[in-house]
Amino acid sequence: MSTHRSGFINIIGKPNAGKSSLMNALLGEKMCIISSKPQTTRHRIFGIMNDEGYQAVFSDTPGYITSTSYKMQEAMNKQVLTIFEDADVILMVHDVAGTESIDKRVMKRLAKMEVPIFLVLNKIDLVDKTRLEEIEVEWKEKFDWTKIFRTSALEKTGVESLKQEIIDALPEGPAYYPKDQLSDRPQRFFVSEIIRENILDLYHQEIPYASEVIVTEYKEKEKNGKAIVHIYAQIFVMRKSQKMIMLGKGGSAIKQLGIESRKDIESYLGCQVFLELYVKIREKWRDDDRTLKSFGYLQ
Repeated sequence: MSTHRSGFINIIGKPNAGKSSLMNALLGEKMCIISSKPQTTRHRIFGIMNDEGYQAVFSDTPGYITSTSYKMQEAMNKQVLTIFEDADVILMVHDVAGTESIDKRVMKRLAKMEVPIFLVLNKIDLVDKTRLEEIEVEWKEKFDWTKIFRTSALEKTGVESLKQEIIDALPEGPAYYPKDQLSDRPQRFFVSEIIRENILDLYHQEIPYASEVIVTEYKEKEKNGKAIVHIYAQIFVMRKSQKMIMLGKGGSAIKQLGIESRKDIESYLGCQVFLELYVKIREKWRDDDRTLKSFGYLQ
């Protein structure tokens, strides 16, 4: 009887290191929002890769923020630290085109782990071979990595070999989730993430970071034999001026956001979507414990 492998592969790294892009590339599914703006991932997200002989549960986390400015960032940092509690394999992702190093507290936690720790030098398409060699030497001196990989998540370079090494490193174990399940998150969570990704793309400066999207209603119906999903979502901002920017002149900005988001949601769900967006003001929500709990940042 062949053995079954399973485990949790937890991804860590600085904001904008390409963690979400890498997880999407490994899974072959779009589970996490991707943006050139830093700190786009706010929640820990499980993505599940299944095969007859294994189940690999990937976990994308917010980038570790060295200097936090408000309680939401502190809560995001706590989510990052949970990766040390249940990891069977850890992927440390580093942007070779950036200058960021690892936080000392994270390094101390890594040193105590007794699981394979893979260093993933990501975005290799952005540096030349000589610089890449120098970076690898620098990072070899920082830690005794189990293995080092060079990848470009964007171009899918090195992803398949990394995936195989991850599967080989998994311990024997049962399937923790049904084999047809792709994530631990419900559909409405991914819908809210799609809307938030479009906010990141369409708006600038403080608006994406001051906003939060909550799907308040998600109703599946059938019309003329075809499925249609009615979605109502609230976008929270902190000030009246931000609400005015979110709406745009004559509602033009929120209309465009609705058009782009609906198209992406229809592509994701594979059916017709009716989407309504509302903008509400909730002052200082990033520092309010009750609101952060209702938004899923605090337990």
